[in-house]
Amino acid sequence: MHRDVYGAALFDFQEKGELDEPLLLHSSYGDIEEMPVEVFYREEEDIPELEYIALQLCDGKVLDVGAGTGVHALFLQEKGFQVDALEISEIACNIMRTRGVQQVICADFFTFHEKPYDTLLFLMNGIGIAGTLEGFKNLLRHAKTLLSDRGQLLFDSSDISYLYEEYRIQRPEHYFGEINFQYEYKKQKGEPFKWLYIDQNTLIKIAHEEGWVVQVLFEDENDQYLVRMEPRKG
Repeated sequence: MHRDVYGAALFDFQEKGELDEPLLLHSSYGDIEEMPVEVFYREEEDIPELEYIALQLCDGKVLDVGAGTGVHALFLQEKGFQVDALEISEIACNIMRTRGVQQVICADFFTFHEKPYDTLLFLMNGIGIAGTLEGFKNLLRHAKTLLSDRGQLLFDSSDISYLYEEYRIQRPEHYFGEINFQYEYKKQKGEPFKWLYIDQNTLIKIAHEEGWVVQVLFEDENDQYLVRMEPRKG
């Protein structure tokens, strides 16, 4: 049985304001990174510009997908939005409730069927849950079933091709933005999972094939970009 080590680290940080041991992230390109857990507890003034723009563009009823500890859900709630915070980690869901998020749904996005929403929000590279390019197509198809007539998708992603150039990492056989990750905390490893980083050209190509209109709204200096999409009408 794999523990929810991500949730455990979030819980410890919530209780103590710091971690005795770091939350580590193992990746298929050979890196072990320390995850800065405090980013999941940011205040409004610490929200980066890209995410802030996305939050300003939210409209109507919002589904915050992969809501974590509720940073974005709390921001929107305070602004008077009707927002449902969807999160697969039960520990994170409990943390959100203690932090004052009113509508918390503990579920997997791909099997979630409530509707309709005017905005589906995936921040902090939230569409990474797609895992693969094929998974991204499935995500877009499922998203259409959850959206209202005027519905939109807001998310950020990044082009990680620089990893292979700067760090001389060998490109995989599959699409280079499909990464395998595994969390480790207090010598316990979590379930391995796939995560997707998608470059703009690939994103636009798939989105068009799947019948979406795409606008790239913002890019920062770290190859991260913000996208707004809506299903093509007619």
